[in-house]
Amino acid sequence: MLPNLSSRSLREPVPAASIVSQLAGRRSALVALSGGVDSSVVAFLAYEALGSNAVAVTLSGPAVSSQEIDSATNVARAIGLPHVFLTSDPLVDPQYAANPTNRCYFCRRHEGGLFRAWGEEHAIELYLDGVHADDLGDDRPGLQAMNEHGFRHPLAEAGWTKADVRAFARSKELSTWDRPSNACLSSRIAHGQLITAPLLDRVAQAEVWLSGRGFRRARVRVSGDRARVEVDPDQVPRLQLTTNAEPLREVLVGLGFATVEIDPNGYRLRSNA
Repeated sequence: MLPNLSSRSLREPVPAASIVSQLAGRRSALVALSGGVDSSVVAFLAYEALGSNAVAVTLSGPAVSSQEIDSATNVARAIGLPHVFLTSDPLVDPQYAANPTNRCYFCRRHEGGLFRAWGEEHAIELYLDGVHADDLGDDRPGLQAMNEHGFRHPLAEAGWTKADVRAFARSKELSTWDRPSNACLSSRIAHGQLITAPLLDRVAQAEVWLSGRGFRRARVRVSGDRARVEVDPDQVPRLQLTTNAEPLREVLVGLGFATVEIDPNGYRLRSNA
């Protein structure tokens, strides 16, 4: 059985082989595969331990970008892991749609229920996500909800940091090893502003446009009808060029944003990216 977070020091990461050995003692496992590097590594380890008795489950819905779906699909296919998609619409919960500061709790509560319902129908024994040791220092109300649904966090429990996760993913040639961290589209909307499916779609379209222009990481932050665009700091000068800035404003105004700003400081890490 995987150790509890409180049962060991997180300063000495457990080797991957030990994680695999611990997982191998289970009958079956569900991995919540988002398409990021963290859940990709858990999916890889679960498959090493359990083969086809491990299954990746990815949620699709209004708060999930198509890029995340594509990444999860590619990862599961490369690993050889059975892969299932479930439709998730957290907007059915008015507490989530109201967008309070603990919005992630209501989102994860909804998602965790979907994972558990599917897992119970398919005799799943163990539920796994990609939380790692660095996440434990953040304010993550979503983690509480996943704990309430019985999820385990093998990377965190093994003391793996984000650097450990990326190094392992690179050693196994996982396509996500250097993929920028992401978060659901709702994280772009200022707390207190109502979340709607059309608004999430506008954000998604804007970020896809930026990705198509070669910006590796893009966030379109929304406050009222104002959009503030963040890209990696070293890419800000390129976005500010007239050849990019003018089309950007045309596209976002066309999507319904009244004001479009380019953040001169660029993207910076937040607990809710």
